[in-house]
Amino acid sequence: MLVTRRPQASTPLIPPVALLEQLPLGDAAAAFVTRTRQEIVEILQGDDDRLVVVVGPCSIHDPFAAIEYANRLKGVADQLVEDLRIVMRVYCEKPRTTIGWRGLIHDPNLDGSGAIEDGLFVARKLLLKILEMGVPAACEFLDPMAAVFIADAVSWGAIGARTSESPIHRQLASELPMPVGFKNGTLGNLQVALDAIVTAARPHRFLTLDALGRAAIVNSYGNPDCHLVLRGGQHTTNFDTASVRTACEALTSSGLAARVMIDASHGNSGKDHRRQQSVVRDVAHQVAEGAGAIRGIMLESFLMEGRRDYGDAKHAFGQSITDPCLGWETTLVLLHELARAVRARRSSAGLQVVAIRNSSPLAGRRPSLLPAK
Repeated sequence: MLVTRRPQASTPLIPPVALLEQLPLGDAAAAFVTRTRQEIVEILQGDDDRLVVVVGPCSIHDPFAAIEYANRLKGVADQLVEDLRIVMRVYCEKPRTTIGWRGLIHDPNLDGSGAIEDGLFVARKLLLKILEMGVPAACEFLDPMAAVFIADAVSWGAIGARTSESPIHRQLASELPMPVGFKNGTLGNLQVALDAIVTAARPHRFLTLDALGRAAIVNSYGNPDCHLVLRGGQHTTNFDTASVRTACEALTSSGLAARVMIDASHGNSGKDHRRQQSVVRDVAHQVAEGAGAIRGIMLESFLMEGRRDYGDAKHAFGQSITDPCLGWETTLVLLHELARAVRARRSSAGLQVVAIRNSSPLAGRRPSLLPAK
């Protein structure tokens, strides 16, 4: 039997360098990204006792609603800056177990047309606008080729549960210039993420596309700022005290720092967005009791609670069309609870905050989670 190739069509894509020249990251925005990356690193290392809070929509489908969310988030982030380093989820790609809407980059028109070049422009414009507002951005890196178009504007990156085991994504993380969180596997397996963190910390030599759109060989230096994100599993959760302790023991056994970020959604909420509240409050209690290994938390939140179907996207301003999210008012309450938990942890450790100004990159030394030498 003769096997023939299936008919295919390809469309040339704008080279990354051309898009970056048309939508450049200005000096002020570049400095802001550098500063917020460093803040996150210091929190992960325990040199800053705040929590990283990655919060925002499951995925972005409407840039105008995302900008409205960022505007609200900016206000509370400034208010709670002494206790929380709030970073907005600006997820422009949507991983799928089977099929479905693949995110703003891959289908910006919400019509299945696959206008990827338009999606890259829209996603980059949105990221630059949010940075201009003074809100750092977090993205999940799904398609490695998309990263070169947007990575310079991202302060924190994620590799999802479906891709933590992928060698390509581990190599990608090894060259990304920001802290990257690897999620445990979809069934709850920690080892997948632990192996990924170890691998991404090492130098790699691999094939990719360069800024000119050419096939190239990358020599990465390795990323020392990768860390574990506990997101639960298909039938399990891993946000409680015992699970955090188990994760820390596994990290230590792998020669890694005992530091975790907890995802309040996905497996930990049983895919019920309302249960994120219970997860956040449990984590806040652990933090208030002195749990120094917990360095961050993620939650899915938008202007409106819940979700709508993909076909109703145009009637869902501020409401998710992928995973259901917490509404803004609930999110606001939870952010304040997390800030109080950080203050309680700081107080129990006998630490004092060194006041900072928003205009200063890192004015003054913050209290550390590490014991005094």
